[in-house]
Amino acid sequence: MTQYTAKDFKKGQPRWCPGCGDHFFLASLHKAMAEIGIPPYETAVISGIGCSSRLPYYMNTYAMQTIHGRAAAIATGCKVANPDITVWQISGDGDGLAIGGNHYIHAIRRNIDLNMILLNNRIYGLTKGQYSPTSPRGFVSKSSPYGTVEDPFHPAELCFGARGRFFARCVATDAEGTVDVLKAAAAHKGASVVEVLQNCVIFNNGTHDYVYNKEGRAKHAIYVEHGKPLIFGENREYGLVQEGFGLKVVKIGENGITEKDILVHDAHCEDNTLQLKLALMEGPDFPVALGVIRDVEAPTYETAVADQIEEIKGKKPYHNFQELLMTNDTWEVK
Repeated sequence: MTQYTAKDFKKGQPRWCPGCGDHFFLASLHKAMAEIGIPPYETAVISGIGCSSRLPYYMNTYAMQTIHGRAAAIATGCKVANPDITVWQISGDGDGLAIGGNHYIHAIRRNIDLNMILLNNRIYGLTKGQYSPTSPRGFVSKSSPYGTVEDPFHPAELCFGARGRFFARCVATDAEGTVDVLKAAAAHKGASVVEVLQNCVIFNNGTHDYVYNKEGRAKHAIYVEHGKPLIFGENREYGLVQEGFGLKVVKIGENGITEKDILVHDAHCEDNTLQLKLALMEGPDFPVALGVIRDVEAPTYETAVADQIEEIKGKKPYHNFQELLMTNDTWEVK
């Protein structure tokens, strides 16, 4: 078996602003692809329009930058036409959730075997700083000089609402965590959604500062892992328990709380109630959940299409155009 390195997947010189989160993510994607071990010639990277959507230019794979908001549609066609190819779809929060929102939810609903990466910097960076579908209420930008009066989308909520079977989250500057979730997304058969938290250093720098460095993640994030207790904190002194229909942060060792009282993460549970609560946690009262939050098996769209075609072909009296012609009345001209 061929052993690949990150260099095998690299191409060109990235043209992003110095310090942009796209640089960090690209390096992790190269590394993850090398560890996954699928050859570059069996991989396709497809994007829409935006800063992050330039990424296919820097991939030594089949690659295509498509039109604004249509990455999921093109990626779907690629996967259905050639189910053996591994398809990575790259979108920003504007490209993926605004003009591309319809394609985003339906690709998830259909459970097409795509690795759908959503690079979320809460801004339109390429068009120079307009608020996006994930910008928080009150956010001041060039298109909302007095603060936006809209509530933002939560990518996880959209994914779960579209009956998504896989959702993970990582931080662009956390190389190890990013590689881990990308490998998990690739291993999942079906629509895999990975939200990548990243900063736009020009137009929205600091939007994820509370988890953007190692120290911040130690204080404000929780790494979830299937089968492991939901414990976090600089000294792993806090945990999550269920209280009524919600979650509660407790300190281990206080009020008789022990590790046995802490919830154990179940990423494979069909019921997504607790998984969604984890995905929607925000500070300052709760940590931000990182890692694989949901990972549930289900039939994939492209497999179902292929199976349906074979089933129908088996019932037909013809299997090619010549046989189709012979099913009609025929006569011989002498």
